[in-house]
Amino acid sequence: MQNSLLDFISKYVSLTEDEKNFITSLDIFKTIKKDTTLLKEGQKSNEGYFVLKGCIRIYYIINGEEKTTAFYTEMEGLTPHCVISKTPSEYYISCVEDTIIIVTNPDMEAESFDRFPKFETLCRILSEELVAKQQIDFDEFKMSSPEKRYLNLMQKRPDLIQRVPQHQLASYLGIKPQSLSRLRARIVEKNKNKVN
Repeated sequence: MQNSLLDFISKYVSLTEDEKNFITSLDIFKTIKKDTTLLKEGQKSNEGYFVLKGCIRIYYIINGEEKTTAFYTEMEGLTPHCVISKTPSEYYISCVEDTIIIVTNPDMEAESFDRFPKFETLCRILSEELVAKQQIDFDEFKMSSPEKRYLNLMQKRPDLIQRVPQHQLASYLGIKPQSLSRLRARIVEKNKNKVN
C-alpha cells in the first residue's frame, strides 16, 4: 500500500529518499472493516481520510432516510467540513467495503509541511483538483435527469455500479431503488434496440 501511495504522489511531485522514508514511517495506514462508521452526525473530528483501497461514502439521515451525497474510492481524499469549521459533523462517513485509508490530522500535516514544503504544494494541487471536480459533478447533477446521471456514472465511474449496493447508488442518484431498477431496464432495452 505504501508503494501505491508513493507512486500516486510521484505523479505530482518528485520525492527524495528522505521524504519517502518519512512517509512510510508515519503511523497513518488503517485497515477498516466494511460498514464501519468513521464519522457520525453530531460528532467532532480532526481527521482527514485518503483512500488507498476500498470505498467510503458520505451520507445524511433526513427524516429517517439515508441520502448519499458522495463516494470516495482509490486515490481520493476528503477532509470533512467539521474538521475545518471545528463544529459537529452534519453527516456520516462509512466504509462501503473493507477499506485501507490514510488518516491524517492538522498537526501531522503542519509537521509534514514544515519538514518537507513540497507536501504543502502537493496538498494544494490535490485540493484544487478536488474542488474543480466537485463543482463539475455538482453542476452536472443539478442539470441532468436521473437517467443522464446514471449514464454519466456509467461513463465516469463504472466501478461504483458494481461495488456499491443498489439502495446507496439510487440515493446518490436522487431516486428510489425501484426507479433505479426500471431505469437500468430501460437502458438495457434501448441498447438492445440499437443493436437490432
